[in-house]
Amino acid sequence: MSGKIFIGVTIICMNVQLIAADSPVKPPTAETVLKTLNKAHPRLILTDKRLAELKALMKRDDLLKKCYKDVLKQADEYCTKPPLKYKKIGPRLLSVSRACVSRIYTLGLAWRLTGKEKYAAKAKENLLAVCAFKDWNPPHFLDTAEMSHAVGVGYDWLFDYLDAESREKIRAGLINNGLKPGLVLYKGGGTWEVKSFYNWNQVCNGGLIIGALAIAETNPEYARRIVPSAVKLLPRALATYAPDGAWPEGPSYWGYATRYTVYCLAALNTALDDDFGLSQIKGLSETGLFPIYTAGPTGLSFNFADARENLRLSSTPCLFWLARRFDKPMFAEVQREMLSKYSARPRDFIWYMPAGKKSPAPTLDKYFRGPVEVAVFRSAWNDPNALFVAVKAGYSKVNHSHLDIGNFEIDALGVRWARDLGMENYNMPGYSNSPIYRIRSISHNVPVLAGKDQRSDGKARITTFKTGHSDGLAVLDLSSAYKDHARNVTRGVATVGGRRAVLVQDEFKIDKPCEVAWGMTTDAKITVEKNVAVLTIGDKKMTARILSPAGAVFTVESAEQKPPQKTNKGVKRLMIRLKDQKGDVRITVFFAPHWPDGKSVKPPAVKPLKQW
Repeated sequence: MSGKIFIGVTIICMNVQLIAADSPVKPPTAETVLKTLNKAHPRLILTDKRLAELKALMKRDDLLKKCYKDVLKQADEYCTKPPLKYKKIGPRLLSVSRACVSRIYTLGLAWRLTGKEKYAAKAKENLLAVCAFKDWNPPHFLDTAEMSHAVGVGYDWLFDYLDAESREKIRAGLINNGLKPGLVLYKGGGTWEVKSFYNWNQVCNGGLIIGALAIAETNPEYARRIVPSAVKLLPRALATYAPDGAWPEGPSYWGYATRYTVYCLAALNTALDDDFGLSQIKGLSETGLFPIYTAGPTGLSFNFADARENLRLSSTPCLFWLARRFDKPMFAEVQREMLSKYSARPRDFIWYMPAGKKSPAPTLDKYFRGPVEVAVFRSAWNDPNALFVAVKAGYSKVNHSHLDIGNFEIDALGVRWARDLGMENYNMPGYSNSPIYRIRSISHNVPVLAGKDQRSDGKARITTFKTGHSDGLAVLDLSSAYKDHARNVTRGVATVGGRRAVLVQDEFKIDKPCEVAWGMTTDAKITVEKNVAVLTIGDKKMTARILSPAGAVFTVESAEQKPPQKTNKGVKRLMIRLKDQKGDVRITVFFAPHWPDGKSVKPPAVKPLKQW
C-alpha cells in the first residue's frame, strides 16, 4: 500500500481553554472528589488485591520471578546505604528526590513481598530523613513534586508498619515541604509549572495528587484543593500526545512525562476508582508506539531534542500499564523482551502483564503527527542488522528542543551511522547564556546557510509521507527555519533499493549568495575521495556518495569541543561545503551499507522532490 499525506504543522496555542467542551475529562469538585476514597491503606498504585494476584502469577511465570529477584537484589543494596541527605547540584535537589522515589518503591515493594522488617525499617529511615529536610527545593518544583510522590507512596505502603509518631512526622514533612508549597501553584488558575504543555505539568500535578491522596483520610483539605485543580490542568499536557502518541520533547522526556502520567492515573484509579476521563484523552492510548517505533534495530532511540546521549530503548515499565489499560498487547510484548535483557524495576513487577496471544507484526513505517512530526522507516523488525532511518520536522520553540529541524539518523548492520550528540549538561557553567554546540544547528544532521543556525522560531511540516512494501519516503518543508537566507528549503529522506539504502536530498531557493553547508555527525572512521566517503565502524562499512551537485566533494571535520561543554571525543562531521550559492541548489547524498551478501544497490537517478 502506498499513500500520500499533506498536512500542516500543528502549533500549540497558548490561549486554549483548559478543558474543551467536548473533552472526556470531567473534573471533580472539592465536595465530590473524596466520595469514593478507598480509606484503607495501601491504596496508591499497588493495592493488596493486586499484590496477591501477582504473587499467585509469580508461581507459574518465570519472567515475573526474575522481576521479583531483581527487586530484592536492589533492595538489599539499598539496605547497605546511609539515609538520604539534603544535597543540591546546581539549583536542583532532583537527584535526591529521584533517589528517594527509587528507594521507597524498591524497599516498600520488597517488604510487601517478603514481610522482612529490614526493608521496611530502611524505607522508614529514608522517609524520616527527607521529611526532616529544611525544604524540598520549591523554586525548582520538579524536586518538590517527585519527593511528594516518594513520601506519599512510602507513607501509604508502610502505613501499617509505621508507629503513630513516625506517621505524624512523615505527614508533617509531606504537608510542609510538599503540599503547602504545591497549593501556591494553583492560585489564580495555576502557575506555569502546573499549566505547562510539557513534562512539568505531569510531574508537578501527578506528584502532588499522589501526596495528597496518601493522607486524604486525615488531612482531606489538601486532596480537596489539589486533585480538582490538577485534573483541570493535566489535559493541557496530555493533549500534547495527540493525535498519534508522539511526544515533542523527544524520547528521553517521553519517558519522564509518560512515567508520571501513568503514576498519576494509576493512583487516581486505585485511590478513587476514577481518573475523571484523563486516560481517554486522544493520543494517550497510542503513545506506547512512540518509543517502540523510534528505536532503531541497534536499540538506539531517534535521539532528538534533549535526549540522553546514546539513549536506548530499555526497560520501560509504563508500557505494561499502557498495554493493560488500552488493550495493546504489543506494548507488553516489547517490555517483556526488554526484561529479558535488563534488570527489572519495581514498576515492572507492579504493572506486569503476562504473555498472551501474539500481536500482528507492526507496519515497517510510521508517521507521527503533532507539535514535532516524526517519520520512521525500517527494512525489518526483530533483525538487529536491519536498515532504519528517521527524520523530524516540528517547531523549534517546543520545550527542550534543539535547532535541529530536518535532523535524520541512520542504522544499518547493527551500527548507528548518522547520529545525534544528545543533550548538554544543564548544570554546566553558563548553560543559560552561552551558545551550546549540542543545541546549535552546526552539530546536527541539517543544512546550514551562511554559517547561521536555523531560526529559533522555525516551524516545519512533513508535506509528503509514502509507505509501501518496497520503500518509504518523507518530504519536509523546512523553509521557515531558513527564511533569512532562502525562500524555500525542502528535504526528502527515502529508503531505496528495496530498503537496502538511504537517499537524503535537499533543495534550496536562495535569495542572496551564501555558503551552503551539509553536515552529518558520525562515530565512524571516514576516508574520502572527492564525492565518495567510506564510513567504517568496527568491521562494518557504509559508502556515502554525492549524486548532486556535480563537482561537490566531501570533507571531514571534528565535532570535538572544549570543556565545560561535553567534548564529543572522536566524533566527526561528514561535510559538503558549497561556496557562494544563489538561486536553485540541490544536494543529494546516497548511503549504501556494505551488506554481507555483497550485493550493491545502484544509486537512483536524481529527480526533483516534487516528483518523489
